[in-house]
Amino acid sequence: MCGIVGLYLKNPELESRIGELFKPMLIAMTDRGPDSAGFAIYGDEVGEGWIKLTLRHPETDYDWEALATRLKTEQQLELSWFQNASVAVFKVRAEEAALREWLAEEAPDVLILSVGQSIEILKEVGLPEKIAETFSLERMKGSHIIGHTRMATESAVTMEGSHPFSTGMDLCLVHNGSLSNHNRLRDTLKREGISFETQNDSEVAAGYLTWRLQKGDSLKEALEHALEDLDGFFTFTIGTRDGFAVMRDPIACKPAVLAETDDYVAMASEYQALTTLPGIENARVWEPEPATFYVWERSSN
Repeated sequence: MCGIVGLYLKNPELESRIGELFKPMLIAMTDRGPDSAGFAIYGDEVGEGWIKLTLRHPETDYDWEALATRLKTEQQLELSWFQNASVAVFKVRAEEAALREWLAEEAPDVLILSVGQSIEILKEVGLPEKIAETFSLERMKGSHIIGHTRMATESAVTMEGSHPFSTGMDLCLVHNGSLSNHNRLRDTLKREGISFETQNDSEVAAGYLTWRLQKGDSLKEALEHALEDLDGFFTFTIGTRDGFAVMRDPIACKPAVLAETDDYVAMASEYQALTTLPGIENARVWEPEPATFYVWERSSN
């Protein structure tokens, strides 16, 4: 059992409050996932030719300044960076593939949690409230955010096994449920060039969507294919640079509720996670249909 929550802002005036609005939603899912928690927030975009990476190292006192200096001097890269608890966010003028290759060779213990122009992923082992406080969630700004609280059932309680999972540029996924065909799909996707960091079935779902998007699918087309190719029980919430989506499997045994106002769209495993949102008493509230996906997207810059 896990808890998932998401908030997509339609009103830009609320972007400075997204962390404040989202924090109680994440904490409300503690009973569904006390082992670990995490969230992906979209905002603070970098420009064309730049990428933003969320990086983590197992040593809490890792010298991020030294890594930044090496990238500047050895690779002649423009960059800026800041640290947020156990992670560092690097904004670099570079090609993704070349930078990934350099990090794999020169800093193999550094884990890449996300890459894109907008996304930052922050996750750790522990209670959701602790994770929210650790990363100062309440002060964050952005356009949309998705989160997850985990109760481990099929693998160990680790940071690597916590959600969200990202396998492509500005793409991430949180998942409540289990996939029955993830081992076969993982092998297929590896042959297609998709790489994985864990044995978690949810990461396979994220990798599948990355693959479909790389083949030219729109987000809606990728989700249509996912309904055909993913077997098991699942409720997904997906984030992209421009969008937010929710999808349920044909049996729909994993709970989910959606709420929409003129200002936002919100999703949660349980309605009680939505009760602190402004105007929720006047929202359109419904249960997502089985074998159905819902997508909200803004125009790309």
